[in-house]
Amino acid sequence: MTQGGKKKKRAVNRSIMLAKKIIIKDGGTPQGIGSPSVYHAVIVIFLEFFAWGLLTAPTLVVLHETFPKHTFLMNGLIQGVKGLLSFLSAPLIGALSDVWGRKSFLLLTVFFTCAPIPLMKISPWWYFAVISVSGVFAVTFSVVFAYVADITQEHERSMAYGLVSATFAASLVTSPAIGAYLGRVYGDSLVVVLATAIALLDICFILVAVPESLPEKMRPASWGAPISWEQADPFASLKKVGQDSIVLLICITVFLSYLPEAGQYSSFFLYLRQIMGFSSESVAAFIAVLGILSIIAQTIVLSLLMRSIGNKNTILLGLGFQILQLAWYGFGSEPWMMWAAGAVAAMSSITFPAVSALVSRTADADQQGVVQGMITGIRGLCNGLGPALYGFIFYIFHVELNELPMPESPSGGTVVTQYQLQQNSIIPGPPFLFGACSVLLALLVALFIPEHTNLTVRSSNWKKHCGSHGHPHSPQAPGEAKEPLLQDTNV
Repeated sequence: MTQGGKKKKRAVNRSIMLAKKIIIKDGGTPQGIGSPSVYHAVIVIFLEFFAWGLLTAPTLVVLHETFPKHTFLMNGLIQGVKGLLSFLSAPLIGALSDVWGRKSFLLLTVFFTCAPIPLMKISPWWYFAVISVSGVFAVTFSVVFAYVADITQEHERSMAYGLVSATFAASLVTSPAIGAYLGRVYGDSLVVVLATAIALLDICFILVAVPESLPEKMRPASWGAPISWEQADPFASLKKVGQDSIVLLICITVFLSYLPEAGQYSSFFLYLRQIMGFSSESVAAFIAVLGILSIIAQTIVLSLLMRSIGNKNTILLGLGFQILQLAWYGFGSEPWMMWAAGAVAAMSSITFPAVSALVSRTADADQQGVVQGMITGIRGLCNGLGPALYGFIFYIFHVELNELPMPESPSGGTVVTQYQLQQNSIIPGPPFLFGACSVLLALLVALFIPEHTNLTVRSSNWKKHCGSHGHPHSPQAPGEAKEPLLQDTNV
C-alpha cells in the first residue's frame, strides 16, 4: 500500500514537472516576449474589448431581431445570468490562478469571453446562449489585475490599475464608431469577421508574447497545493459586511447606487437605439463622448473635488448627479435630453472612486483587501441582479417594439414613429426612474457615513479570518485589486 502510494506520488510529480516545462522554458525564464510588464496586460485588455466594441451596433440589431416581442426582458436575463455566473466564479478562478499561474487563465478567460463572437452570424440563438454561459469565465479583469499585482510594487499599483482601466475606456471610445461605420458601408458580416480576427489575435498574443508572472513560485509543491474553498467562496466577503457599522453603511450605499448602474449599462444603448430612435452612428458617438467625459471626471474633476470639498461630500455629490441623470433618462422623450443627461452621467462616475478612496483612508493597511473585497463582491452581485431587474421592469411597463429597427431619415437619424411617441408618454423609461429612487436611498444612507473614522478596533477580528486562508503565493489579499472605473461588460 505504501509502495503503491509512493509510485502514484512519483507519477504525479512527473506530470507536474512536464506541465511546468510546457509553461516555463529550460533555465527558468518565462515564455513570452521580454519580462512580464503592465503593457502585456494592457494589450490583452485592449484587444478583447476592442473586438466586443466593434459589435455594439450589430448586437443591438440582432438582439431585437431574435427577441422581437420581449427584447428588454431577454436582454436583462442574458446579461443577468452572465453577471451572476461571473460573480460566482471570479473568486475561484482567482484562487486557481494563484496556484497554476496567470497566463493559462488569461488564455482561458479571453477565449471563452470571445467565443460567442463568430456565432452572431452563424446562429443568433446560440450566440446569446453562449454569452450567458460564458459568464463563468468572463472575468478577464480579475486575472489581469492579479497579473499586474505580481509585477508591480505596492506604491506603483494604483497607477498601473489606472492604466488598465484607461485602456479599457479607450477601446470602447473608438471601437463602436468604427464598427458602426464598417457595418453601414460593408455590412455587419465584415464587422463580425473583423471582431473574430481581433479576438484570435488576442489569443495568439497571450500564447506567444505574454510571459508568466509567477515563474519562480510555480514549484511542484505549489502545483499540488490544496485550494482554500473559503478563499474561493464568492459570498465570503459579504458574510463579514455586518461586523462593522461603518462598513455596513458603505456597502449599503454601494449596493443601492450600483444596482441601477449595472442595469443601466446592460440596456441603455438598446434603449437609445430602439426607443429613442438613435442611429447606429449616434449610439457609437454617444459611447465615445460619454467615455471621454468619464475619464476627465474620474481624473481631473475627482482630484479637484477631493481636495476642495472632501471625500464624503464628493460621494454625496456623485450620488446627486446620478439621481439627476437617472431621472432625466426616465422622463426624457427627446434625443437631446439623452445627450444632456449623458454629460451628467459622466459626473456621476466619480462616486465609486471616491468610495474606494474613503475605504482606503478609514481601514487599516492590512484590512484594505478585506474591505475592498466586500465592495467588489457587492458590485459583482449587482452585475447579476441589475440587468435582470431592469429587463423585468421594462417588461412590466410594456416598453417594447413590435417592429424591426426603423428606417434611416435623410438627416442620418432614425424616424421616430407615432407608436413610439404615444407609448409611455409620461414615463418613457420606468427602470431609470426606479433607479433614481434607489440612488436617493443610497444618498440618505451615505449621509450617516462619518468623514473620518478608524476601523482598527472594529476590524481586528477580521485579521484572523484573512490570515487563516490567505494563499501563500498571493501577492495581495483577494479583492485588493480595485475594480476598474468602467465596467467589465460588453455593451
